[in-house]
Amino acid sequence: MGIEITQWDVQEMIGTMPVKGNRQPYGLLHGGANAVLAEQLGSIAAATHAHAIGKIAVGLELSCSHHRAAREGIVTAVCTPIHLGRSTATLEIVITDEEGKRTCTARLTCILRDKAPGA
Repeated sequence: MGIEITQWDVQEMIGTMPVKGNRQPYGLLHGGANAVLAEQLGSIAAATHAHAIGKIAVGLELSCSHHRAAREGIVTAVCTPIHLGRSTATLEIVITDEEGKRTCTARLTCILRDKAPGA
């Protein structure tokens, strides 16, 4: 997928992904690639928060709205928290193209669970 995380912070996590190698048959960035990028950043942010309160994060729901096509270059995702609680974490991930135009908006919710004994 070629995802690179360029900023690692639960309050704002940023990552990039190339369009090349992640296209669907019509030459556009695959919607599933947007979903992978969004879930990667959101999961790391949720896990970072969960770790700080002695828990683990497990994905519950991911939704993606694809606003416009990306055909080349890289896309950038910015993940920010909507809610960081004791039992759930919800994050918004905004993906833009190289011109700064929004291509996708995603929302990830994770359940925060107690660590297994001995984990």
